Formats: sequence, structure tokens, C-alpha cells
Amino acid sequence: MPLDRYLIDHCSPTLANLKTANLFSCRYSSQEQLAAQVLGWHRALEPKGVCLRLLRAKNGCALIYVYRPQRLACDLCKPGVPEFLAREGYTNLSPDAALEHLSQRLCTQDAFPHEIGLFLSYPLGDVQGFIDNGGAHYKCSGCWKVYCNECETAKLFAKYQKCRGVYWRLFSGGRSILQLTVAA
Repeated sequence: MPLDRYLIDHCSPTLANLKTANLFSCRYSSQEQLAAQVLGWHRALEPKGVCLRLLRAKNGCALIYVYRPQRLACDLCKPGVPEFLAREGYTNLSPDAALEHLSQRLCTQDAFPHEIGLFLSYPLGDVQGFIDNGGAHYKCSGCWKVYCNECETAKLFAKYQKCRGVYWRLFSGGRSILQLTVAA
């Protein structure tokens, strides 16, 4: 299970420095091999400002978070976000501490905690809109369900989709993930 295709397919906007983070799930047969791959990619991409973190490994399915720590630190301090996260039990909003708390919540709950959107660059208004509306009554959807700023977000979704297409074409043509990763 090489992670390179997952990185291109699910994380191109983060590799291109267009987005703070992406998340993907993948099957694994050996947790040790998975951990070694995640660590290997983390070490390779960290000099460019990108980190990988295994958030959950359960029943042969892993949840891997690919992110830019500096951008995440900024996202976690946006207006209203610290207060929202405090209500969900986050007491320390440094990226490492916040991700550790998120990982614990993912490992102890059956459903995704709704605040995960804030770790994926979703606007607070859309995360709150999803919660308030139970996932219904959204204006549009793409990478997430949109409740605010529909036109602006639709353009952003198109940008992410274009990035993914360009990255697949370049990767298929022989460019490596390291060559495609924009340095912070």
C-alpha cells in the first residue's frame, strides 16, 4: 500500500500550499509497515513544511492527516475558533496538542467529531452550519457542505479540483511528490 498515490489523490492542495491540510483513509495489513511509511513520508516532506500524522488506526483502516503546521497554527487562532474548540475540550491550541486531542476523540468516538473541519481549512461558519442543520439545508457541497459564502467557496473547490488534476498529470509524467511539494 504505497502512500504516494493517496498523497497525490487526496492531498494535492496541501502539497501545493493552497490548503492547510487534507485527510485520507487507507487500508493496511501491517500497522508497523504503515507507521514506517507515514514516518518516512513525514521525514521527507517536513523540510518543505508538510507533516504527516497517523490520527487513527483501527480494524485495518488508517486515518492519515497531511498538514502544514504553520498554517494550522494560524487557522486555530481565527476569530471564534478558540472558543468553539474550548467547548469541545481543547485546552491547548498548539498544533501538536490540538492534534493529539483530535486523535483521542477520533479513537474514542464512532462518528467524526465535527470540529475536524476546522483542522481541514473549513470555515467556522460552515462547521457551525453543519452542526446546526444536522448536515442538511446546505447551499452547495464539494470538499465540504457549504452554509456561508457559497460563490467564494465554489471557486475554491474548483481551484482544489484543478490542482488535483494538474498534480496527477505531472505525477503520472514522472514528477516526484518531493518535486511537486511547494516549500513553505
